[in-house]
Formats: sequence, C-alpha cells, structure tokens
Amino acid sequence: MTATEHAEPGRRSLHPVLVMLGVLILAAAITHVVGAGQYLRIDGRVVPGSYRPISKANGLSTLLAPPAVHGAAVRAVGLFSILTSVPQGMLKNARLIFLVLMVGGMFGVLRRTGAIDAAADHLVGRASGQVHLVMASIMIVLALGSTFLGFISEYLVLIPIAVLVGERLGYGPLFAVAVVGVAAKIGYTTSVTNPYALIVAQPIAGVPIFSGLWLRLTLFLCFITIGILYVILRLKPDRPPRIAATDDAALTLSPRHGLVLISLLLAGGLLIWGCTVHKWGATDISAFYIALALVFAVLGGLSARSAADAFVEGLNSMMLAALLIGMAGAVQVLLQRSHVLDTIIFAATQLIHGHSRELTANGIMIIEMLLGVAIPSTAGKAAVSMPILSPIAHLSGVSGQTSVLAFILGNGLTNMITPTSGMLLAYLAAARVGFGEWVRFIAPLFLLLLVLSGIVLAIAVHIRY
Repeated sequence: MTATEHAEPGRRSLHPVLVMLGVLILAAAITHVVGAGQYLRIDGRVVPGSYRPISKANGLSTLLAPPAVHGAAVRAVGLFSILTSVPQGMLKNARLIFLVLMVGGMFGVLRRTGAIDAAADHLVGRASGQVHLVMASIMIVLALGSTFLGFISEYLVLIPIAVLVGERLGYGPLFAVAVVGVAAKIGYTTSVTNPYALIVAQPIAGVPIFSGLWLRLTLFLCFITIGILYVILRLKPDRPPRIAATDDAALTLSPRHGLVLISLLLAGGLLIWGCTVHKWGATDISAFYIALALVFAVLGGLSARSAADAFVEGLNSMMLAALLIGMAGAVQVLLQRSHVLDTIIFAATQLIHGHSRELTANGIMIIEMLLGVAIPSTAGKAAVSMPILSPIAHLSGVSGQTSVLAFILGNGLTNMITPTSGMLLAYLAAARVGFGEWVRFIAPLFLLLLVLSGIVLAIAVHIRY
C-alpha cells in the first residue's frame, strides 16, 4: 500500500518523493536568484554584524557544470549538484535515517509477536464509547513529553501502533499522524522546558535558561486544548469499529503477549531515563531499538529466522521515510553550498529593523518560520539566527524573553507543515499518509495557531514579558 492510496476519495495526493523533488528544484532555483554572502562564525554561532557579500557565478554555464569541489569558487546550483545533494543529504542526516530504520526493524519484530494486534483489540474493546477520552489522554501525555523534554523522534515508534489502533476504531491512517503528530508538534511549539530549544536560544538572548516559564505553560495549555478539540472534531471514522465491545476474545491477552507488552512499557521508561539522564543521541537510541527487537523476539517465542525476516520487513517499511529525510537534508546542502542562506537571513533582518516592537516580535517569528524550511534542526537554527535577531530585537525594545518566544513559536509552527522536516516526513511515511493529505488536514489548525501566536507576541511585548 502506498502513501497515495490513503488520500481522500476523489483526490490523489502527489507522491512524497515528487513533493521533495519539487522542493529541491525550487531550492536550486533560489540559488540563481539570491546573491551569495557569509557571516563570520565562532564555535558554530554567527557573529552579529559580520555579514559580507561574496561573488557567485550564475547563468547557464553553471547549470551543466560538474559538482563543485571543496574550496572551489562559489556558484549557483547546477543539475548535477541537485543529484549529488541527495546522497550528501542522506550522509548529513545519517544518524536520523539509521534511527528511523531501526524503529522499523524493531516494530517489525514486535508486530510479528502478535502482542500489538492483541493489545489493539483489547484497547478497542475496553474503550468502546470512550474513544475521544482515549484520544485526548494520549495526546496530553505525548504533548507533555514534547514540551517538557523535547521528545519528537522518540514518538516515531508510536505511529505504527497508533495506525493499528485507528484501524480497529474505524479510522484511516491519518488518525495516527493526527493524534501523535499534533500533540508532539504543539508541545514543541510551546517548549515549556524543551532543552533542545531553550538551552541554546535563551543564553544567546541573555536570559536565564528555562526562565519565563509561566507564559509558555499558559500557551501550552491553550494550544493543546485547541489541538485536542480540533483532532476530535476533524477526524471522523469512515467505517464501524472492527472489534465489538462485547467480544470477549478481543479482551484476552496471552502470557507471552503480556510479557512483550510489559517489556515495551519498561523500555519506554528506560528510553526516557537514557535520553534525559545520559543524553542519549540518535546512535544510542538506534542501538537501544536493536536490543529491544532481540528482547521481543525472545519473549514472543519467535524463531531466529522468523525474527530476522520480521526485522527486514520492518526495515523495508521505513525505506521511504529514510529517503525523504535524506532529500530534506539535501535542501540545506544546496543552500549552504551556494552561500545564499546567510544572504536570506541578512535580508530578512533588514526588513524588521526599525519597526514597532509588535511588528519586530512578529517579524522574528516569521523569519524563524522561513528559516525552518532550510534548517529543520532546532538547535542549529537557534545558533544561526538568534545571535543576529536578538540584538535587533533589543534595539527595537523587544526583550530577550520575547525574542526567544518568537523563536520557539516560529520553529514549532513551521515544523508542523514544512516538507523539509525529516521527522514529519518520517511520521507520514510510517503511517502511509500522503503529504498533501496531511496539509489539507493540518492547514486550518496551523493558520489558527499562527494568528494566536501573533496575538500572544503582541501581548508579550505590551506586558514587557
């Protein structure tokens, strides 16, 4: 089953690879229009006021030129460079790609044990008549993990599980991305104590780490309430639940199934401990999923051959996600290679300089949203943009705390909808949901949260947050 097969009746979504190819071509075209420039960087952070334009070759000659080697003259992107940027993007995002593949392999083994299907049947039987309460509870828990601990990639493993639950409840695959994705993205957008966003952005803005929590927490409570209501109202089952509430067989779990599910819960706790206490990265988490697959195979009573086949099938299910993540990285490779990204940042900062405090705060949010298309990494974007935008905000009378709020709002909103967000693409690919279908679903919520974010920033400026 392909991603396009789940589109709404009468509509046909573009294949996600074609969407990303279009984004790559657009990025390449931008390099022919925008001039090259460069900021001075110290320890990966941009030095304010250090931008300088540099010469760049344009024209038809660059279109057919071979890929530029390191140290060569700067030039616009050619056709060959578009092709080579894909493997380079995969290398750039290799750790995330391996993480996604290991999630797929682990879930393949987990699915082969039968425990997840049995648990999904059990949940549907128990949740009869309380589906919306279950959805709201799941979204609140996931949003809390995202906004306080910065969890996003850790939730990828939940997408296939949510797909199974949604199928038994009568929903399509969009159920999984909506429940998991909206909760995780809203949590990241408000970032109450999200370390990935705040540990980098707040020191640059000159405010204590995790300070200003009260407004972000208030915003989180408002946004997650809106998100839950939106998902409940927009998602409608398209068929009756597969399991009836009176089906006693659906409520029975075998001892082996129970062991596998208990180990899955324990693994979730161990993952939180490893990520928060020992700062596990993508490589560590990938290794953890490999070990978890072995545990599931043993507890589930699978033979070595059956477990290996299941692991490979799980890998295959994530190959599309891996390719899309590599293509998303290729966009950043193209813009960085031609040195137009710093020019875009410089031009954007000139537009907001000298305006009112309210416009400046909202301008910072819009700039962060635009940068999010080219720089999906939260910490990377903070290191690039905050040293430039924070002084401009200060000169305009916008506090460091408000400029950080503008940063996290812009960062989170963009990652709800941009095709260059590797994790969003992984969510969609894991659920077999087309990008166009997701955009049609999320666009009204995105626009509502964007308007509310602009109002909140104006209020933050007014109360001198």
